[in-house]
Amino acid sequence: MNKVYERITAKEEDIARRLREWRPEKMDLQRIPQGDVPGERVEIREAQIGRAETLFREMIKTLPAVISKNPYQRVVLAVCGGSGVGKTSIAALLACFFRQAQIGCYVLSGDNYPHRFPKYNDAERLHIYRECGLQGMIRDGVYTPGNFAKLQQWQQAGEDADPAHLKDAGWFRSYADAGRKGLEGYLGTEKEIAFCEVGDIITAFKDGAVKIWLKRMGRQETELWYEEVDFKDIQVLLIEWTHGNSDSLTGVDFSVLLNSTPQETMAYRKARNRDGASDSPFTTMVLEIEQGQLMKQAGKAKLIMSKSGGLLTYEELCRSQGERQV
Repeated sequence: MNKVYERITAKEEDIARRLREWRPEKMDLQRIPQGDVPGERVEIREAQIGRAETLFREMIKTLPAVISKNPYQRVVLAVCGGSGVGKTSIAALLACFFRQAQIGCYVLSGDNYPHRFPKYNDAERLHIYRECGLQGMIRDGVYTPGNFAKLQQWQQAGEDADPAHLKDAGWFRSYADAGRKGLEGYLGTEKEIAFCEVGDIITAFKDGAVKIWLKRMGRQETELWYEEVDFKDIQVLLIEWTHGNSDSLTGVDFSVLLNSTPQETMAYRKARNRDGASDSPFTTMVLEIEQGQLMKQAGKAKLIMSKSGGLLTYEELCRSQGERQV
C-alpha cells in the first residue's frame, strides 16, 4: 500500500513540476487539433493565443491540487460560453499547452450530445414555442379566428416571435409570453441534451477507464456514429460546450466561462450563418434565453474571461451585464 501511495505521490509531483515549468512554444495554428464534431473546424487566430495563455497561467496555479484528488491523477475541465465567444479555439489552444507540458489532453465537444440533429432540434424548438404560445392564447381567452389568422401570417413569415407586434396587437403578449416560457423549459435541459451520457463519460474517465466510446454527430442524418477513444495517456478531459457549466452536468472539476453579450453572439451567428435565419426574432429569443442560463450558472465558474480577454470576478460580470448576483 505504501509503495502504491509513493508512486501516486511521485506522479502528482511530476505533473505539478511540468505545469510549473511550462513555457509557450511556437505553434502552427493551422495544424492544432480541435474538437471532435464531424466536419467542424474553426479558424484559430493569433489574437486568441494571448487569451488562452492568460487562462492557462491562471488554471495551472490550482490544477495540481485538483488533480491530486483523483486516484488516477485525472481532471475534467470545461470551457463554456455562448456562440461565437471562442470556445473551440480557446479549448484547442489550452489542449496544445497541456501537450507542450507533456500532459495528455483530449478535447470533447458537447455539440455531439443533443438528442436530435441540428435541423430537427431547431424545428422542435420552434414547435414548442408555437404550441405553448397557442395554448397561452386559449388560456387567456384571446384565441379568436381573427387573431389566429393574423398569427398564421406572422408564422409563415417567420416573424411570430417579434415583440414589435405588441404595439398593435395586445393579445400577442399571451402567445409570446407562453411560447417563451415553454421554450425556457426545453433549451439547455435534459429534454434537449443527453447530459447523462456526457456524465457517464466523465465518470468513466475519472474512474481510470483506458478506452471510452464517444458519440459523433454532425449536421446530416448520416453523420452519427460512435468511436472508441484511447485515454491511456490522457490526464485532462477538456469539454468545450455552451452547457459545460450547467447544473445538469456532473463531474466537472474546473470550469471556465468565456463571456459575450447577446449582441456579440448575434454578430457571430450572422457571419457564420450555417443554417439560415440567424438574425430572426426567434433566434434572438433563443440567444437571450441561453444568455440568461449562462448568467445563472456563472457563479460556479472558476475563471471568467471577457470577449476582450480580461479576467472578471463574478461580481464584475454581474455589473457588466446589469444583473443581480444569484
